[in-house]
Amino acid sequence: MMARWLIVKSDHHLWKELNAVRYIPPVLIYGAGRAGAQAAALMKLSNQMRPVAFIDDNATLCRQQINGMTVYGVDQLARLIERFKVRDILLAMPSAGRRRRSEILKLLEHYPVHVRTLPDLMDIAEGRLEVSDIQEVDIADLLGREPVAPINNLLSKNITDKAVMVTGAGGSIGSELCRQVIHLSPSCLVLYEASEINLYQIERELASLALDIPVYSMLGTVLNQQRVEMVCRRFGVNTIYHAAAYKHVPIVERNTNEGIRNNVFGTLHCAQAAIDAEVETFVLISTDKAVRPTNTMGATKRFAELVLQAFAESKTLYNKTRFTMVRFGNVLGSSGSVVPLFRDQIAKGGPVTVTDPEIIRYFMTIPEAAALVIQAGAMGKGGDVFVLDMGEPVKIVDLARRMIHLSGFTIRDNENPNGDIEIAYTGLRPGEKLYEELLIGDNVSATEHEKIMRAEECVIEWPALVTIIRELELANKHDDCQKARAILLDTIDGFIPQCELSDWLGNDV
Repeated sequence: MMARWLIVKSDHHLWKELNAVRYIPPVLIYGAGRAGAQAAALMKLSNQMRPVAFIDDNATLCRQQINGMTVYGVDQLARLIERFKVRDILLAMPSAGRRRRSEILKLLEHYPVHVRTLPDLMDIAEGRLEVSDIQEVDIADLLGREPVAPINNLLSKNITDKAVMVTGAGGSIGSELCRQVIHLSPSCLVLYEASEINLYQIERELASLALDIPVYSMLGTVLNQQRVEMVCRRFGVNTIYHAAAYKHVPIVERNTNEGIRNNVFGTLHCAQAAIDAEVETFVLISTDKAVRPTNTMGATKRFAELVLQAFAESKTLYNKTRFTMVRFGNVLGSSGSVVPLFRDQIAKGGPVTVTDPEIIRYFMTIPEAAALVIQAGAMGKGGDVFVLDMGEPVKIVDLARRMIHLSGFTIRDNENPNGDIEIAYTGLRPGEKLYEELLIGDNVSATEHEKIMRAEECVIEWPALVTIIRELELANKHDDCQKARAILLDTIDGFIPQCELSDWLGNDV
């Protein structure tokens, strides 16, 4: 009995010794306000991180003690990182605006530290903060783009007390439209989606909100005009946000006919169904790639715009449905976005792949894009093409560098051959161009919203366009991608493909 007790005692002492030497990484907390103090207390309790000091740019806080730790000025950053061997900094300023957080991140990216942030201020205020909530830097903070407050009457105009349908409801933009629509008190929300798993996921997410809004999940393809019309009539749909589309440039380039079928004819059939069901408003989610397109995806989206513009011009035939189009650039975190790709590549140790050192893109957060789409749709008079102010363009290689630095790594290149992560240039992908545009011409006017402009674009009248559509339909039916490409070239202003279709004929089905 004694021997057994001695063994247990020995194990206990061994555990204490091991625990005493267990390494707990030191952390600097940038922000000595309420959020920073709460985060420090939480980390001390968790034993997963060891807060060692606060950094704050408020001079009146310097040298004060909070939770037993000293507050230092920004000028002490380098010394503190060296003194405490810090590899992690927590940005604890959730109430600061994006522009301010962007300035701080620019400062921190020069240090060999991994920068992470706290979640939304509301979670902290309600006491829901946990160590697991500490997250990677929000890429929107890197851009420093401050969202503009919405105009409430524009948000509600097409939604409140109306039956709303979102096509492609499970996609990146479609799902965010659903999230925002349901909070604007529609009489009901119809989710129209071809992917069963995507439909299930957005349905489940909306159900968790426990709002007293009827939500109807409808499986179906936008190519099935009869089903779209039946759904519109069944639920008395007043407003459609048409987000269903194939949008991945190289994939659509390799699958020309499917891209045309979904993006052109899917839009055509949805619009015709909306007309027949007397839907009030139809809003197409378009793209900057529709302007002087260099790829099939962009050309199909411009053709979809032309269809709606032609419908809108034919007032005697289609005067009950108001058609509006909204163009914008890349959205952060959407499927195919470089941001999740870069995060994954950094986590694996690189290389981080960039197509070209000079490539630039406009970026916007998904919530901001969806809110602006809703507001732009409310301003349309019929046939309008709205373009969103995307802010300043971002050089993709600069975005990659910043993400590497803020993950606590150095860049491996000729100047620093012993760095951590390499940036590899892979060349422009089929149909990709160095920069995107939002306007075909220069004829643009302001609207009541400072971030939304109205473009005046050329229109092909319906009698002429319907002839082109029939030719395109015949080529598509016979999977004649050469003929389909020729029709797009003749129809779409400024369409200059970046690759020969023959390069992809072996894969095009």
